[in-house]
Amino acid sequence: MSTDESDNARYLVRSVSRAAEVLEALSAAAPGRGLSVTEVAQACGLSKSTVFATLYTLGQHGLAAADGEGLNRRYRLGMALARLGVRAQEQLSLRDIARPVLNTLTVQTGLSSRLAVPEGAHAVVIDQVSNGERIQLDLRMGTRELPHCTGLGKALLAEMSPAQVAELIGRVGLPKRTDHTITDLDSLQAHLDEVRTAGYALDDEEDADGVFCIGSALRDHTGGCCGAISVTGLKLGLPAWRYQEVGRQVRQAADEISARLGHVDHRDNA
Repeated sequence: MSTDESDNARYLVRSVSRAAEVLEALSAAAPGRGLSVTEVAQACGLSKSTVFATLYTLGQHGLAAADGEGLNRRYRLGMALARLGVRAQEQLSLRDIARPVLNTLTVQTGLSSRLAVPEGAHAVVIDQVSNGERIQLDLRMGTRELPHCTGLGKALLAEMSPAQVAELIGRVGLPKRTDHTITDLDSLQAHLDEVRTAGYALDDEEDADGVFCIGSALRDHTGGCCGAISVTGLKLGLPAWRYQEVGRQVRQAADEISARLGHVDHRDNA
């Protein structure tokens, strides 16, 4: 054990750690079923007496609840956790959570990174991290990114169903920004299928000549899309493999932010 780990271990309160383990075990119970003391003890590797005392204490604070009597008594998460969960979400700031990840992403890729949230049919930029290069692209806070031709916009659009995409495009259209802009709905729908498979969206000179952008969607604790991040840079003959490498980095950064927002990714378990 390192010195830092040893120092941190001094501050761990064992009973609180046990309580957290018990709550995690209860969270794995099937809806409407609950767990017995024996099942919780087996899941946590604790004695039944320790688990019973922990469950009793959690119950006094509304963090655990019990149904049934005697051997049929089963425990579940308490409703006080729902109230605390709501308060936790209220205290979250997407910008504060995303900023350190964007900083790391910009260092990794050497590209400026941005954070956007959906507003109507557009992606609105609410934060950005510059790569510090002498030549800077005109990336502005509050910019409303088009849905069909930008990395941020397409990342958000790919989170919608084909019917929702068709309805949105029916309202805002597919304005041509460059010779590379997708201006046909069927082509856009096929492209969005590729975005969903890859986990990131590429704007390859579709919004501005000589500029590329790669974006990926963010998900919160509900599993719903709550925003997107992207990196932007000058194309300058960038090889195709570099797009794929950066795309994976952007997707991984988006996954990290989503995890910090409480999203549980079940893709590996599918």
